[in-house]
Amino acid sequence: MVETMETVLRRSALFANLTDPELHVLSARVHTSRFGRGEQLFAEGDACRGLFLVVSGKVRISKLSSNGREQVLAVEGSGSSFAELPIFDGGNYPASATAMEDTEVLVISRSDFQNCCREHPSVALKVLAVVGSRLRRLVGIIEELSFTTVRQRLIALVLRLAETDGKSSKQGVWFDLKMSHQDLAAELGTVRELVSRNLSRLQAEGFLEMEGKKILIKDVAGLKNQQDSSQ
Repeated sequence: MVETMETVLRRSALFANLTDPELHVLSARVHTSRFGRGEQLFAEGDACRGLFLVVSGKVRISKLSSNGREQVLAVEGSGSSFAELPIFDGGNYPASATAMEDTEVLVISRSDFQNCCREHPSVALKVLAVVGSRLRRLVGIIEELSFTTVRQRLIALVLRLAETDGKSSKQGVWFDLKMSHQDLAAELGTVRELVSRNLSRLQAEGFLEMEGKKILIKDVAGLKNQQDSSQ
């Protein structure tokens, strides 16, 4: 069944409590855009053209350092919003957004969204909650980059992937790694070579087995201990 624009908007935390007539008015001011895997929605420094809501697919929010190293700040999926801040301060996009797979988004212009907030102050409060949550996440990223090693961050990520996508077997917990080593490096704030080196080391130490894109964690408890004790 094809979803109406109002149904899609209601899935977002920002607009979940609007009435049907209010959603109908807002939906008339929204347009849809589609992007293929690897296609950029906008680049860091681009002029703000609106707020985005993900209908389907996934979008990577990231920044590039002066030497070209990418740091992933967030991955936004269906129902998520992003690019809220420039809507209010009038500045350019502070980070880049790239489709990780075929993705459909809704775009709401700055003027239309501000008008919505004037008419419905609760929407502005919801934006503040989203931005506050995102700020906490960024503080967490700063803490990880400042106080943990690449090995610790890699182990933490492997354990998270196993928890969300893993399947138990007699040998341990296995999952399919859907990211390349370059993508892992971008999420961990390091370079691909260090990711590959640390994965090989964990395999040599007997914590993991790797076969193509499949990773088997042979000793989950031991890997958690390594995360806590790595220097």
